[in-house]
Amino acid sequence: MRSVLSKPSWWQRLRPWFQGFDLPLLLALGWLMGLGLLCMYSAGYDHGTRFVDHARNMVLAMGVLFLAAQVPPQRLMQLAVPLYSVGVVLLVAVAVFGVTKKGATRWLNIGVTQIQPSELLKIATPLMLAWWFQRREGQLRLPDFVAAFALLAVPVGLIAKQPDLGTALLVLAAGLYVIFFAGLSWRLILPVMLLAAAGITALVMSEEQICQPDVDWPVLREYQKHRVCTLLDPTKDPLGKGFHIIQGEIAIGSGGLTGKGFMKGTQTHLEFIPERTTDFIFAAFGEEFGLAGAVALLVGFSALILRGLMIASEAPTLFGRLLAGAVTLSFFTYVFVNMGMVSGILPVVGVPLPFISYGGTAMVSLGLALGMLMSIARSRGAMRR
Repeated sequence: MRSVLSKPSWWQRLRPWFQGFDLPLLLALGWLMGLGLLCMYSAGYDHGTRFVDHARNMVLAMGVLFLAAQVPPQRLMQLAVPLYSVGVVLLVAVAVFGVTKKGATRWLNIGVTQIQPSELLKIATPLMLAWWFQRREGQLRLPDFVAAFALLAVPVGLIAKQPDLGTALLVLAAGLYVIFFAGLSWRLILPVMLLAAAGITALVMSEEQICQPDVDWPVLREYQKHRVCTLLDPTKDPLGKGFHIIQGEIAIGSGGLTGKGFMKGTQTHLEFIPERTTDFIFAAFGEEFGLAGAVALLVGFSALILRGLMIASEAPTLFGRLLAGAVTLSFFTYVFVNMGMVSGILPVVGVPLPFISYGGTAMVSLGLALGMLMSIARSRGAMRR
């Protein structure tokens, strides 16, 4: 009788909250967070409280991850339409009476603080598209894909108009991943890829003519044209827009095989690298830890992405597979775009390096994305049990 009426231990009470967490995913995340703290201290120890704030943001992101992992995928699916609708309404509000800073209208004043609604759409857009395709499972037709592209075009267009091409690119990529995993035919994908390749080739070959000051580019603004032209030839503006790219390349190249050493980056600490704790932190990392450090970083990201794709392939529902696949490949987009712009192969668009770059909002959104991925992994384990 005593054993029947005895109270459960504290571990028995807490165990359901931790049960089913994917250990390989946590190990990859821990590896990246450790490198992020190491790099932030090395590159930013003389940059105010960046290291302490970065550690605090990581703790906050882990808290968000833990809470999001408790929400089952069925509940996430129910939140898709409300989150997407609220996000689009907030983007419209930004366009109408948003706060403008440095020529960009991206923020909304809600009284106590200012928010950037575009961050919400990084999560809400793939959620919405995964919900859309789940509702049409087994009966997909071309109009369903057209509607999906329309759902994607609304937030991407509103964000690009702010303008915020970096965030628009991330939202676009996340949505395209969902549409691709839903079964979009290669017959529609290949022509677009070939057209894009032809356009990039033509852009590179005609750089001398189209980058003249008197040539106007349709759609893009003047500063965006300047970014692309500077990417094609950074030496045209070595002390202006080209300065970022040139100094990033110098820092990465000077790191050599093993780097200059912990806290010994000259380009970094002599302030030659702009935004050394945020967008260009990979340049600081490459200078101080060299090729060996870059490989260690890529191993961590590769492990996280591969594990995420495995979770996606084993998800019990179409919604889970689409959402997990999109979230996972979104990390690939972050890494590819950030390292590409720092290395001089992509325009500088302000995309952070996950868990390495400083930034509270981005860190929390990444924690939320991984929390949803962990939720899908836990649901898979629950079905097996």
